[in-house]
Amino acid sequence: MNQVFESSRISFVEVSELLVNDYLTMLNDYENVSRFIGGAHKTFTAEQELKWVRKKLEAKAPVFSMLEKKSGEFIGNIELMDVDDHAGELGIAITAAKQNSGYGTEAVSAITEYGTRQLGLKRIFLKTDPGNSRAIHVYQKCGFKEYDRTEDHVYMESDR
Repeated sequence: MNQVFESSRISFVEVSELLVNDYLTMLNDYENVSRFIGGAHKTFTAEQELKWVRKKLEAKAPVFSMLEKKSGEFIGNIELMDVDDHAGELGIAITAAKQNSGYGTEAVSAITEYGTRQLGLKRIFLKTDPGNSRAIHVYQKCGFKEYDRTEDHVYMESDR
């Protein structure tokens, strides 16, 4: 797998068909993952994930799988979505087995730096579930400030 960049404990690699089973384990975990990234309680298939991987690779989208440097184990995926010349929306999902290990903070900081330095983004923003207090705390630690809130979403942007 092609490493694009790294942080102290994480290798950020291109998404890969070799990781489809890891993606499915993460995405099909409604309680710990998927309810926070899309809300739908459905089961994803290998065919759907392969199609997603191929689409992202073909588009050269800034979406990365995160691998723990020490063990090579899958941590999750992180992406800058809908990137234009100056802005992109951050999305992240971490598999349940790697949550509460500081990877979220490290990954959000790393992708924010990558987006501003490598992609030249002036604005990185996100939306998250208001009930996802752990994620909100991570985003705040990484310099994101809330700029709007609805019943369904908290909207934040980086102050970098």
